[in-house]
Amino acid sequence: MLKIYNTLSRSKQDFIPIESGKVRMYVCGMTVYDYCHLGHARVMVVFDMINRWLRADGFDVTYVRNITDIDDKIIKRAAENHEPIDALTGRFIAAMDEDATKLGVEKPEHEPRATQYVPGMIAMIQALMDNGLAYVARSGDVCYSVHKFPGYGKLSGKSLDDLRAGERVDVAVGKDDPLDFVLWKSAKPGEPQWDSPWGQGRPGWHIECSVMSDALLGEHFDIHGGGADLQFPHHENEIAQSEGTHGHQHVNYWIHNGFVRVDNEKMSKSLGNFFTIREVLERYDAEVVRFFILRAHYRSPLNYSDQHLDDAKGALTRLYTALKNVPPHPSPLTPHGVAIDWHDPYAAAFKAAMEDDFNTAEAVAVLFDLANEANKTHDKQLASLLRTLGGVLGLLQRGPSEFLQGGAGESGCTPEQIEQRIAARIAAKKAKDYAAADRIRKELLDQGVVLEDTPQGTVWRRA
Repeated sequence: MLKIYNTLSRSKQDFIPIESGKVRMYVCGMTVYDYCHLGHARVMVVFDMINRWLRADGFDVTYVRNITDIDDKIIKRAAENHEPIDALTGRFIAAMDEDATKLGVEKPEHEPRATQYVPGMIAMIQALMDNGLAYVARSGDVCYSVHKFPGYGKLSGKSLDDLRAGERVDVAVGKDDPLDFVLWKSAKPGEPQWDSPWGQGRPGWHIECSVMSDALLGEHFDIHGGGADLQFPHHENEIAQSEGTHGHQHVNYWIHNGFVRVDNEKMSKSLGNFFTIREVLERYDAEVVRFFILRAHYRSPLNYSDQHLDDAKGALTRLYTALKNVPPHPSPLTPHGVAIDWHDPYAAAFKAAMEDDFNTAEAVAVLFDLANEANKTHDKQLASLLRTLGGVLGLLQRGPSEFLQGGAGESGCTPEQIEQRIAARIAAKKAKDYAAADRIRKELLDQGVVLEDTPQGTVWRRA
């Protein structure tokens, strides 16, 4: 049985869906005012992996990942750029989709945008006011009265006495309590605004996800996910809003992926160690980046460095090399994808790892065991299983040569130029000019190209 670490209970629990055989999952997506960074990459890849595994495990999954397209940072950036807000958000949504596609992230069933659900947000805020949990502050903002919700703090594990206003808790004039957070912001000049019972304004950040998840998954659903930075205050506030409105449990399992660090320091623009996905993909193959993310357990800190990316590239190269050396049989397809015999010892070990809180680190170790055995025995069935299990994680689906010969060496050598140098080396060897042949091999190696002499001839790959 699948076990999931539930942030709410701070323990691994058997996963029992609300509706047998079906999973409803909501993940907090991006605020689209800039290019996605490595932290966004981890969220997208981790929950894509979880979505893929749930489907491989036989569940019918409804996956929702929202887009925040109205927010203080969006308004500020659009003003700085002297462009309409929808032009800014449209541009960065397109960029996000490009980045996600390169990383092998499948599109969720639903990608709701906050601006499409403002009427529902107004309705939920009114319900909270009717339930005595919200009030109009002297500023004209509508705020949530945190101390009136008995369960506040249960996700973060903090008492009200211990809590401080979090990074994105708005400090509004006239709050009853500093911890109270804004549900509706009164209109300010030049900002987008909607009509409401409390006058012109726009929704606060937290209310967006409560309403979008309700609308697409219902008042009570299985899994809610996001980065660890969202646990408080965003997810804590979602619980307060949704459970304060409906009077019952909002989500059964809360999943949070760990932080991304850069050379063991927190990634931040102020430290100068902030990397967008696009910057990383200029230097590394997108599948290498995906592999780097998945070879670590999703809850552990992920430490980004050139050394770790180079190591990931070398490790993924070993897996693709096994597939090159032992070409797999074509895999039989079922209506739900590739058929897997989960009784096979390697497949069973892979499944056991994934059922243990999506332990991709152990699952990847199984892939290396398979690759070693396939290399040793030249068993095409093992190679097929390697490729198929890799596919469950969104890996190893390219032709081996496409991966091994992809990209460019330090000198920017093209495949045609490399083949010309190999032909020159072969000619030198035929002429018994072994010094020239060795020189060509070394020149190519210095340019990031490794030659391998096999019974079928000379083959090459990027170092």
